Amino acid sequence: MHRSKLSRSILLALGLVSAGGAIAADAGTAGTSSSGNAAAPTQLDAMLVTGTRASNRTQFETLAPVDVFTKQDIQSVDSTDLKDVLAQLVPSFVVQRLPMADGQVFVRPATLRGLSPDQTLVLVNGRRFHRSALLGNRGAQAADLAQIPTSAIKRIEVLRDGASAQYGSDAIAGVINIILEDSPGTEITAGYSQYAQGDGASRDFSARTGWALGDYGSLALFAESSNSDATSRTRQRPDAIAFQAAHPELDVPNPVQRWGQPELESRRVGFNLKANASDTLELYAFGLYSHSDGVSDFNWRNPDTTTGAYRTTSIFPGWNLRSLYPVGFSPQYGNTQNDLQLVAGLRGEITPKLRWDLSASYGRNAIDYSLDNSINASLGPDSPTSFDLGRLTQTEKNANADFNYEWDVAALSKPVNVAFGAEFRQETYQVRAGDPASYAVGRGAAAGLEANSNGAPGFSASQAGQWSQRSKAAYVDMEVPLGERWSIGAAGRYEDFSSFGSTVDGKLSARFAITPDVALRGTLSTGFRAPTPAQLNTTSTTQGLDTRTLQIFTSGRLSPSDPLAQLLGAKPLTPEESRTASLGLTWRTDLGLSGSVDVYRITLSDRFSQSASFAIPAGTPNPLGYTSVNYFTNDFDTTTTGVDVVGNYLRDLGAGRMTLTLAYNYNQTRVDNGSTSVATNETQRVLFEDRLPEHKGSFTGSWDIGAWSLMARVRYYGKWTDSTGNATGDIYQQFGAMTFLDLAVGYRINEHHSLRVGADNVFDRYPDEATFQASRGLIYSRNAPYDTDGANVYAQYRLTF
Repeated sequence: MHRSKLSRSILLALGLVSAGGAIAADAGTAGTSSSGNAAAPTQLDAMLVTGTRASNRTQFETLAPVDVFTKQDIQSVDSTDLKDVLAQLVPSFVVQRLPMADGQVFVRPATLRGLSPDQTLVLVNGRRFHRSALLGNRGAQAADLAQIPTSAIKRIEVLRDGASAQYGSDAIAGVINIILEDSPGTEITAGYSQYAQGDGASRDFSARTGWALGDYGSLALFAESSNSDATSRTRQRPDAIAFQAAHPELDVPNPVQRWGQPELESRRVGFNLKANASDTLELYAFGLYSHSDGVSDFNWRNPDTTTGAYRTTSIFPGWNLRSLYPVGFSPQYGNTQNDLQLVAGLRGEITPKLRWDLSASYGRNAIDYSLDNSINASLGPDSPTSFDLGRLTQTEKNANADFNYEWDVAALSKPVNVAFGAEFRQETYQVRAGDPASYAVGRGAAAGLEANSNGAPGFSASQAGQWSQRSKAAYVDMEVPLGERWSIGAAGRYEDFSSFGSTVDGKLSARFAITPDVALRGTLSTGFRAPTPAQLNTTSTTQGLDTRTLQIFTSGRLSPSDPLAQLLGAKPLTPEESRTASLGLTWRTDLGLSGSVDVYRITLSDRFSQSASFAIPAGTPNPLGYTSVNYFTNDFDTTTTGVDVVGNYLRDLGAGRMTLTLAYNYNQTRVDNGSTSVATNETQRVLFEDRLPEHKGSFTGSWDIGAWSLMARVRYYGKWTDSTGNATGDIYQQFGAMTFLDLAVGYRINEHHSLRVGADNVFDRYPDEATFQASRGLIYSRNAPYDTDGANVYAQYRLTF
């Protein structure tokens, strides 16, 4: 058996391609129509042709919609953060910047088709990538794509369809599969970017080198570093102006706090190894490691109004916080991450028709939090001003056994492809307590001085612990070619979890070729997302600033098993369950025009979020001084409907090649029932229905001529609604549609050296101001689904050999 045939068999076993070649892959098959005759190049046919820089979004023979993005597509976006890259390339993918939002400043939530971040499964080389240790505002615990170095990626495949029956938990919105580079050669890139306002400078460096190990395999090594300065889109807070007027002898900083991107340093390394033991046996392994350090501002504490910290008491005679922070203080929130993913496996064949793949993986994400320029006022003069807040750690271990059998059926002209296998997974979540001073309730609390490190209380000894969950799964996945026009598929998966029991999910799919170049496709599937050990067991404490009262409030998020949470109505968490239906039309022509239209409907039951906030019942002990508490809950159902439209046009223009790509997504989510549909939790209803644009699209044109390459991209975001996040009584504001223009010019000096310069948001456009946040000095909404820092200009130098 030739190695090329073995590689395709391996992809079949992994589920990365169908028996007919679906999802992707062999350059040797590109440019062939379904009838077997040569067709004119289109985006669908030419997606892996060397030098193509356009977005290759669908593959003609797939039973479900798949976007395929090449290395050139990825390099066309000026960012080393994979989330930003996907936000520009995938129309239904949205990522928020979220300045001053605790851990979400550094682990930004990203959504596909408007669903929760943890309802999209992330794979690397076809293997599950571990989750981040961070739980977001509504409890989402998703994989952090920013930990994957963009310079290590060969291509990205985005399956826009429910796939839990094939891959397991989380694959409700779809699957993002990152394929790492394995080709020989070396590439070194250096880049610099800066915003038009003169801040946010970013210095990026990456290097990749690969070797062919004779006839025995390949090895690729990756390294990447990024150093980004902070940005600030801030006005002086009105209460800071008033404080300065009342205290002219003091020099109050302007602004007293900064709203913008954090200061961030990142280092990433990795490898990708393939070694052939024989023509039919291959050892493979890959690993990724990332380390990052970042700092972000928190809300300013006003000495005249922050009575919980600035209070004189007889308990600490002669001590007043004004002696330490006479003009107030803005705590500095620090985040240090270490992320590791290791995978090793062996694959081969029992017979030429029956192939196998055994693998094991280990993933770990650890986040250490710190707080500087703060105080635990209840400790008085004994309080430090810097705190270790503790550590969150997510660890995952996976073992997979996958098999693929090509079953010859006499009545069929092509074999039936039967994939089957089993998986074992263990997730462990750990909370390490912070410094005792970060959560201490000192003797000053009796006089009204606030306990805990001010800004972000540390994880207490009672919150610390370790929790695990195990799951076992078995699946079968079949694709049946019914002649030249029809193909059908069916998949089923059984999975059992130690925390809550078992689930069974299935998927049916079909494709009908109306002509050799026009086809209908559709799927029906059920899916699920299992609650994680962190969601089931942990508690957390956060602080915020009420925009009406300008008072700091402290919110507690309790575990559903906490006695107080149960007293307030909490129930044990259960898996989210989904039903997905999609129908699409895809086409290609001899004129270079290709595309697809896919409509979908996703109904989700027992959807996961935070409950409404509750006041602490009278007589209940409240040592942490909670203003309100909530808990995670499965308490509502939603229906998401939408359409994806993709059009591609390739043609020769003069002495060069022009590529035009249109990508558009309409996505609407409506709450069907549950507590979010009533006034007790109006904020959650607004967040799920209106927090993201229903319309998002892009139009990209590129022209390659000789040594020059030109690119222009127009990005469009529809209207959306934001809320203040107050302790009680949120304020809402609707923001209008926004359009951005990005331009870039590249020049290939010779076969080794090239330059690229460009600008994102060329016209330096900003959204409407967030008037409901003006009391905090914030100019533009921190929850915007796009960058609000204005024009960004960049230059890149690339060396290849």
